[in-house]
Amino acid sequence: MKRANRKHMTKHTLPLPLIFSLALAAVFTLPSLCHAVTLPSLRIGLDEATSPQQVSTLVEILIIFTVLSMAPAILLMMTCFTRLVIAFGFLKQAMGTQQAPPAQVLIGLALFLTFFIMSPVFNKMNDTAVKPYLAEKINAEQALTEGIKPLRAFMFSQTREKDLALFLSIAKMKKPNNKDDVPTSMLIPAFMISELKTAFEIGFVLFIPFLIIDMVVASVLLSMGMMMLPPVMVSLPFKLMLFVLVDGWYLVVGSLVKSFGV
Repeated sequence: MKRANRKHMTKHTLPLPLIFSLALAAVFTLPSLCHAVTLPSLRIGLDEATSPQQVSTLVEILIIFTVLSMAPAILLMMTCFTRLVIAFGFLKQAMGTQQAPPAQVLIGLALFLTFFIMSPVFNKMNDTAVKPYLAEKINAEQALTEGIKPLRAFMFSQTREKDLALFLSIAKMKKPNNKDDVPTSMLIPAFMISELKTAFEIGFVLFIPFLIIDMVVASVLLSMGMMMLPPVMVSLPFKLMLFVLVDGWYLVVGSLVKSFGV
C-alpha cells in the first residue's frame, strides 16, 4: 500500500490549492492522517532522486509541512474564530475588568466554540475529499473540488455581497454568474471583513448596557461632589451583578453561536 502511494505521488504533481485544502482538513483529522502516512517510511532523498518527479515530490512534502505550520492563520482567516474572539474582547472591555477573565481563557473559549460551530464543515470536507483521496478513490482535481465546497458554502453564508463586490471591482472582474465563478482568493478577504463588521456590531450592542451603568454612576458621584473617586471603581460591582443576574455568558455565547445559523 505504501509503495502504491509512493508511485501515485511520483506520477501526479499535487496543485498548491489542494495541498492548502488538505492541510486544513488534516489538522482536524490528524489521527487518521498519521495512520495513513508514516514519516519514517518516506525514504526519498535528493541524492536518491533519479527523475524530476521525485524532486517535485520532496518539494510537495516541504510545502505540506509549511502549510501545517500556518494552520493558526488558516483558522483565523476561514472560520468563525475572528468574530468570536473580537466579541469576547469587546465584552471584557465593556465590563471594565482588567485581568478577569484572562485572555488565554477567552481565546480558549473562542477556539473550542470554533471547533463546535465548524465541526459539520470539517467532517464533510474529511468525508468528501480527504478520505477518498487517501484511499485513491478520487484524483487530485476531484479532491480539490469536493474539499473546498463545504468551506466555501460556509464563507458565502457569512459574507456580505457588498464586501465581495468590493474585491471583484478592485480586481476588475466581471460580475460572476453564480457562486462557483467567485475565486476563493477573493472570497476569503471578503469573508474576513464581513466578520470584522459583524463582530464590531456585536461589540456595540454589548457596550450599551454597561455604558448606561457607567453614566448613571458618574452622574450620581458628580451630584454627591465625589469628583475624585473614579466612576469605574464604583460601577464595576454593579456591572458584574447585572451580568450574573441575567446569566450573561449563557446569553452571549448562545447569541454568538446562533448568529452562524447553528
